[in-house]
Amino acid sequence: YGTTLGNSLRRILLSSLPGAAITDVQIDGVLHEFSTIPGVLEDVTLIILNLKKVALSMESEDSQALEINVTGPMEVTAGDIQSNSDVEVLNPEQYICTVADGAELHVRMNANKGRGYVSANDNKALADDMPIGVLPIDSIYTPIERVNYQVEKTRVGQKNDYDKLTLDVWTNGSITPSEAISLSAKILTEHLALFVDLTDEAQNAEIMVEKEETHKEKMLEMTIEELDLSVRSYNCLKRAGINTVQELTNKSEADMMKVRNLGR
Repeated sequence: YGTTLGNSLRRILLSSLPGAAITDVQIDGVLHEFSTIPGVLEDVTLIILNLKKVALSMESEDSQALEINVTGPMEVTAGDIQSNSDVEVLNPEQYICTVADGAELHVRMNANKGRGYVSANDNKALADDMPIGVLPIDSIYTPIERVNYQVEKTRVGQKNDYDKLTLDVWTNGSITPSEAISLSAKILTEHLALFVDLTDEAQNAEIMVEKEETHKEKMLEMTIEELDLSVRSYNCLKRAGINTVQELTNKSEADMMKVRNLGR
């Protein structure tokens, strides 16, 4: 099920994990997103685009106020965002705009927690009363930047039809890749549990429970190549016609003492 699991986890990682993002922006002297700001190189549209890229980590579930209040000349980055202790800017190097000598820039923002992606229109609809001059923006809540997965055939014992799933996960730093995969798996299993609960038979079925005897049989089927032996030991066993763990366990101590150069 390597491809099935890999594709499912990838979709959940990219769309369903919780995170924090800026939801609206208010800039002094600006009434709409197509405005320009005196003394600021970028227009409002480009400033908003850069603010969308700011990665945040929030402890509180409540909306948090953020602010930028600077006087040029300077290059404004996410590190210039002022906030309380509940909010951490994870990419302070993120460029926002350039302010000319003597020009002022005052930006007020709100940040919230959410999941996946929420459009500016949805953010506007969620707000109870958004005053004139407050600009809702698209919010990219997901902490996941990129996900790749690879499925390869692998061997377990004598069987070589198993899938090996490798996941490559890039995050914004608010969550580790291991935590992200674990949370995605939990989301997936909780949704699948709805179908498992349809019948008692499915709840009681043992699908992945491996009996001890079966495990023992697999161990005996292992080849000596899988034992990570030294080159000399491996060659000695091969010369003696021993190719599997089963064949090795069938030999007595006396038989093994007769194998030339083994253990010397």
